[in-house]
Amino acid sequence: MTNKQAEALISKIKDIKEELSQIENMRPGSVTKQFYKRGDKKWPYWQISYTQNKKSKTEYLKDEFVDEIKIEVKNYKKFKKLIEKLVEFNIQLSKEKLSILKNTSKN
Repeated sequence: MTNKQAEALISKIKDIKEELSQIENMRPGSVTKQFYKRGDKKWPYWQISYTQNKKSKTEYLKDEFVDEIKIEVKNYKKFKKLIEKLVEFNIQLSKEKLSILKNTSKN
């Protein structure tokens, strides 16, 4: 790798940090529509299921909050993907810096 590659990685890291700063409210989980069945009748209801501190949790949602919670779940998934990329690029940058230092100390 070269200094240009390190600069490219630094640029990518900066872009990801900027994208992360744009993410608003978020929460983990899955939003699903369930049905309560009694006899021949069914009543729909919404719930969000997630894991926090190694414990599975479920919360029931009112219809008027479902769209907002879905956006928060989507934001959390985006956050996780960006963090994975950020870690990957930082590891590559660290390796690149070590490589540059090795090459300069040999000369």
